[in-house]
Amino acid sequence: MRVLILKYKLLFILLFFTLKIAAQDADTNSETNQVQFDTISEILKLQNLANTALISQDYKTAIGDLILAQTYSEKIKNNEYTAAIYTDFGKLFYTLKYYNKAAFEVNKAIDILKESDKSPKLASAYIQYGKIFTMTNEYNKANLYFDKAHTIFNSLNDESSLAKLKLYKGNLALMQNNETSAINYFDAALPTFEKLELPYYAALTLINKSKAFLKLESVEEEEITKNILLAEESFQKAFLLANENSFLNIKTESIYVESLISSRRKEFDKAYTLLKQYNTQKISLEHIGREVFAQDTAQKMGNGDYEKTIEELNKKLEEKESSLNMNRFTTTLSIALITILSLLTLSLYKNNNLRAKANNLLQDKNSELQLAKEKAEKASLAKAQFLSTITHELRTPLYAVTGLTHLLLEENPLEHQKEHLNSLKFSGDYLLSLINNILDLNKLEANKVEVEKTTFHLKKRINDVLIALKKSASDKNNKLILEFDDSIPNKLLGDPLKISQILINLIGNSVKFTENGYVTLRVQKISEKGETILLHFEIEDNGVGISAKKQKSIFETFSQGSLQINRKFGGTGLGLSIVKNLLQLMHSKIHLESTLGKGSKFMFDIKFDVSNQFKEDTNSHNIVYDVDYSALENLKVLVVEDNKINQMITKKILEKNKMVCDVADNGEIAVALVKENKYNLILMDIHMPGISGIEATQQIREFNKDIPIIALTAVTIDENLDDFYRAGFNEIIPKPFKTEDFFEKIHHTLFVNKTNV
Repeated sequence: MRVLILKYKLLFILLFFTLKIAAQDADTNSETNQVQFDTISEILKLQNLANTALISQDYKTAIGDLILAQTYSEKIKNNEYTAAIYTDFGKLFYTLKYYNKAAFEVNKAIDILKESDKSPKLASAYIQYGKIFTMTNEYNKANLYFDKAHTIFNSLNDESSLAKLKLYKGNLALMQNNETSAINYFDAALPTFEKLELPYYAALTLINKSKAFLKLESVEEEEITKNILLAEESFQKAFLLANENSFLNIKTESIYVESLISSRRKEFDKAYTLLKQYNTQKISLEHIGREVFAQDTAQKMGNGDYEKTIEELNKKLEEKESSLNMNRFTTTLSIALITILSLLTLSLYKNNNLRAKANNLLQDKNSELQLAKEKAEKASLAKAQFLSTITHELRTPLYAVTGLTHLLLEENPLEHQKEHLNSLKFSGDYLLSLINNILDLNKLEANKVEVEKTTFHLKKRINDVLIALKKSASDKNNKLILEFDDSIPNKLLGDPLKISQILINLIGNSVKFTENGYVTLRVQKISEKGETILLHFEIEDNGVGISAKKQKSIFETFSQGSLQINRKFGGTGLGLSIVKNLLQLMHSKIHLESTLGKGSKFMFDIKFDVSNQFKEDTNSHNIVYDVDYSALENLKVLVVEDNKINQMITKKILEKNKMVCDVADNGEIAVALVKENKYNLILMDIHMPGISGIEATQQIREFNKDIPIIALTAVTIDENLDDFYRAGFNEIIPKPFKTEDFFEKIHHTLFVNKTNV
């Protein structure tokens, strides 16, 4: 009885101290949160003051405010605000033209924020990086980081930041001597700055727009005069805003722009005087800014005021910390007493001890896994970028190989020449298939493939696959057999293209490793509940089979049964890996049963919805349209292509079909030719010197919205289809292409699409 009373007393004491600790912890957390809130408010205030000082080129004040803000952020150990201050230091160094230092500071900010993929502070760092790369003439990198920032600000619907991005993209275009594009960006940004009352950015946009008009080249005197007037109009507005708001740097730039205007008006004495004034003022401002960094920063700031402010900040924070330490001390004493009481329950103590050890071990493992994850992501990004670049570089010469082979085969070669050309055609098709497989696998591993849901006829889709593989099977004297469960509904809802890709890879694989045998495809219904049906697929052959050892790795990338099999049958070992990834995407798994020398069986289950509405699958990827070649005769086509060999190949393919061709070496020539001539069709390359195919298409659409334009490109287009159509393209043909597909898409664009409209 006494033992029971003692236990109740101990439990009461334990409960008392637990409640006391909870109350003290609540008070401590409240005080901590208040300190954090006050400090963050001060950081934001100092950042705003620093940015205002930077606009007015008061570098000493800007540096002082940023150093104070950094001191605050380090005290509260807030990584997000520390990163934002690094970005602001990057702005400061950028303004002073210390681009390497600016990049170093911004890179520190990006490293801190790289996990926060939706953070506006990360987007601001990306913008600053883009501005730095613009000034160091690394235009591709600048565009990349501007696009990254655009993705984040667009998701946040940040109107102000999106307008600033347009301004900086306009500056990038101006640096690349693309004045028309720059003016378009400036015109798009200006209304937002005016609406949101951002006079500094409005003035900056106007002064840069004035520069763009002055850089525009023209041979027409009337056009030159018009450009000067437009430049002067923008200059006057910018100068007025700069005077009203004391924007010193824009007032300085206004002197330079006015000298340019005077020069264009042939007022050379005035232009020279203004230019001298601009250089003197510019050098003076840059000298003042750079002098701030010539000596120790703390001394140059007039360290009395700032050290006093920092001392006051430290004193306030120490007082808060002293109060928190007292609470912690009381809490520690209470915890010590509870620990003594806890010793009475040895089992609980041991359990807590073991749990603590397990947690520490788990944290260590998590840190290791996080590090491994970061390394894997970097490696994956590098691989994806490499594959995207190398496949484009491979497709361009491959187009020449396949195109020239096709042309030579149509010129009635001798029999022994025809044999060689067919071998060359086979090699080209094989290489293209390999490139496409690598791209498919890369997209799957990067999670850039989505499952579509459309109504389709499964049995018809399977028959199309078997027809496509019939010749390969006949070449090896194999028989293709289909065993299809007739109770399966005709109308299914799923992704027919991916089903075809899976079956082509699996049946094609069985055909490759089987001779004088059979390949059987079985499709059976497992269950049907309401609007959902579960189907079982089997692909069985009596070929060479797979050893038990190799069955464990056969679905890995670049894996094959053996070196001897690779030498005998060829292939890269990508097909089964693609199948595995596609099935995982469709929430299914591939299973294998195989005996060496007797054959193999591949099995998987897929769940489909039964469709209530059915539209015949008339436009699948493997259906060839009927092409009325006579309707294409005498149509006038403009081929826009900078590669001379590709020009010749595309032109000859078209002229063999009695079509009339003009050729443009770049986008600027193409725009001029379309203005002067009437064409039935434009075939537009994407990557060209000067303006790209996308920019050329956008310019053409400004004055001709009806002419069909097809993108003829070696670029990997799967991820950018929407961008192509938004730019004004009617269709996309990837290079290299099959001639039948080439003319089918031309015919469909010229006649079928117009009929549908």
